[in-house]
Amino acid sequence: MREYKTEDTDALISIWDTAEPLAHPFLSDEVRKQVREDTRNIYLPNAETWVLEIDGAPAGFIAMIGTEIGGLFLDPSEQGKGRGRHMVDHIVAIKGPLTVEVFKDNKIGLPFYERYGFVITGEGVFDASGDETFKMAMPTS
Repeated sequence: MREYKTEDTDALISIWDTAEPLAHPFLSDEVRKQVREDTRNIYLPNAETWVLEIDGAPAGFIAMIGTEIGGLFLDPSEQGKGRGRHMVDHIVAIKGPLTVEVFKDNKIGLPFYERYGFVITGEGVFDASGDETFKMAMPTS
């Protein structure tokens, strides 16, 4: 794990392009296009983003806003190998207990966070699409 550099942007967007539709197949193309642009131009440069490298190449990233996971995306070929857990472990070691907001219909992210030990603390709505979300947090004790 290492900190994000501007030259990582294209590689991370490529990872996002393959991982995001698997996690959020319910989003419209219009919403997906806007979120992709925002990820490139707003989220990556302004969040505290960490890059997971495998054999010297980016394979995933986690973007933090304080102690909230703003986004966690992993190349689909690396999913199910403990890599997502490794990314979250890295951030927890730095920041302590984390929070996240995840789509209720996210069949990849929601089970991942539940297995990690996050618990649902509330509900919300993604304004851009109207899709329902769960607010989740790691227990502090």
